[in-house]
This record gives sequence, structure tokens and C-alpha cells, in this order.
Amino acid sequence: MNLRRLWAVVLKELRQMRRDRITLAMIVGIPVMQLVLFGYAINLNVRGLAAGIADQANTAGSRAAVMDLLATGVVAPVVETRTPDELVALLRRGEISVGIAVPPDFEQRKAQGREAVQVMVDGSDTSVQGAAAQLAQMPLDGSARLREAPLASTPPAAPIDVVAFYNPERRSAVNIVPGLIGVILTMTMVLFTGVSIVRERERGNMELLIATPLSRTELMVGKVLPFIAIGLVQTTVILALGLWLFTVPVRGSVLDVYLAAGLLILANLTLGLMISTKAQSQFQAMQMTFFVFLPSILLSGFMFPFAGMPQVVRWLAEVLPLTHFLRLIRGIMLRGAGLAEMWIDVAALLAFTAVMMGAAILRFHKRLD
Repeated sequence: MNLRRLWAVVLKELRQMRRDRITLAMIVGIPVMQLVLFGYAINLNVRGLAAGIADQANTAGSRAAVMDLLATGVVAPVVETRTPDELVALLRRGEISVGIAVPPDFEQRKAQGREAVQVMVDGSDTSVQGAAAQLAQMPLDGSARLREAPLASTPPAAPIDVVAFYNPERRSAVNIVPGLIGVILTMTMVLFTGVSIVRERERGNMELLIATPLSRTELMVGKVLPFIAIGLVQTTVILALGLWLFTVPVRGSVLDVYLAAGLLILANLTLGLMISTKAQSQFQAMQMTFFVFLPSILLSGFMFPFAGMPQVVRWLAEVLPLTHFLRLIRGIMLRGAGLAEMWIDVAALLAFTAVMMGAAILRFHKRLD
């Protein structure tokens, strides 16, 4: 082995890597991004869950009990209602994660040692359900101290009754399978379209496209449309397997499920087109796709609780299509909500699609350079 020739090859690879700015950015960017995300953004201790309060007793004792629950930091009040039924409606629409209902006979129930407060939890997110279960340990005596364990011979009735809606069995599959639809569509749709324009250039087909009377918009839309059908087929496969293997319910409209999937597919396809106009090779397109996919799966609430993240990270996560899709698909499949009730997330996906599609069309030019 000639060390001089070997060193020449090493220098050649280093120089080529230096010219490839995207690869150079990935070498530094991926470790930094993972360190920041796992060290700062990912927090398994869920705090500040959006809570609704319905205090029908409205006494000094009931208000003190509610303050005890809020003092834990697990829940944060965002809305007050008059009846528990309104709390259930807010849970179904995904506007709150926890509902605190205090009955009119609160003082009498407390004196009798019966359940005096009901905490309703959105069980479609198992991390939220586990965090809210801590509230059952709280006393209702105006203090925020945890109850001491009672003697086994005289177990008192728990003053707080925690009820999990939509997934009382706390089955992980019920929470994971709907989210997998979004994760798989994000990975495949962005990757497919991310390499589409680059592949035409590498195979020499760009010359043929340049010679056609196609406009930039027609070419971009034509690239997107075939993958919509592929994405819907993937959605069907995941739904069928989820129902067959894991008995995952679809409590809402199946049409709404496909409409929500279609919104995510369009958002991811336009994002892939944007990547395709930037990448110079298929390898670069795959690198950029991974750079987008990693924060999507970590910050969207699929793997880690969204409520445990810092506020700045939540703002960043709101830009990701997968964040809004997870709210839609879990709301439809697990809580029986409709798209109209979650119109904010629908509007966010439509806006993302419009911005990415417009940017991709403006960046693409029918020429080889």
C-alpha cells in the first residue's frame, strides 16, 4: 500500500466534502440538533396541561380544592365552564387535556369521605393520562401536600376521582397507531417528492421537460398528484392493520380520516418539492429529508409529551405539519371529533401547503443550471 496515493484519496474526499455545503451542515447540524432537542426540548415530566374547571359548588372549600390541584403544576387553567358536559365537549374537541368538575354537594361529599372532585382526562394521549393520575394523590384540605398512605385495615375513599376518556385501558397501540399514519406519510411523501426533480436532472430527463410547453406550475402539480393516491393507499393499509391487529377504534367519520390524511399528504409533498428545488443530488435530498423528519417526530407529540416542552419549542413545533395532523387524527379516531371542530389545525395545514407550493414554484426554473 502506497501511503502517498492513499493520502491523495483522503485529501480528495475531504475537499469534495468541503464543497458539499449540505453534507457539511449535516455533519455539524445533526449532533447539535439532537443534543439540543433531547437535552432541552424533550421533557418527560408533563406540566401545564390545559385544564377546564367547572366549580358548581363555588364555596371556599371547593375553591381551595381547585387551588390545591393547580398548585401541583400538572394542570394550568385555560377556561371555566358551568357544567361537566361542557368540559366533555372541550375534551372531545381537543381544546383541553384535563377537566376538573366540582359537584354542587362538594362539602357533603367531602365530609362523608366520598369522591368530591372528578378529574376528566383525555386518555387519547397516554402521557397526559399518566401525569393526570398524580392528581388522585392530592388531599382536599387546602394544602398541596401529598396524602400519607392510609392503613390497610381502614382505607378511606379517595376524594378525587380520575376518569380517563377515550382510552381507559391505557393501551399504547390506541395512541401510537393513529400517530403512525402521520409519521409514515411524513417520511415517505417528503422523500418521494424530495428526489423527484433531482432524479429528472440526474437521469437526463430535464432536457425533455424543458422542451415541453409545460409551465412551472403544471410541472410541480403534476409531480404531486400521483403521490396523493400512494399516500391514501398507505393510510388505508395502516388503518386496516390497526383495526385488525390492535383493535384501534375509529370513533369519528372515516371520510374525515381520509381528508385529514389528504391535508398532511399535500403539506408533505409540497415540502418535498421545496427540498427538491434546493438539493443538487438524490443523496442531498435524502439528507435534507432526514433533517426535517427528525424534529418532526420528536417535537410533534408523537414520541414525547407536547405539554412538557418549553414554550419556544412549542412555537417551533407549530410550524411542523405532523403536529397539526396528530391533533386531527387523534381527535377523529379516538375522540369522535369532526374536522370542523378542529378548524385551526386544518387551516394551519392548508396555509403550510400554500406557502411551500408557492415557494417551490418560484424556486424552480426550467433550465439545467
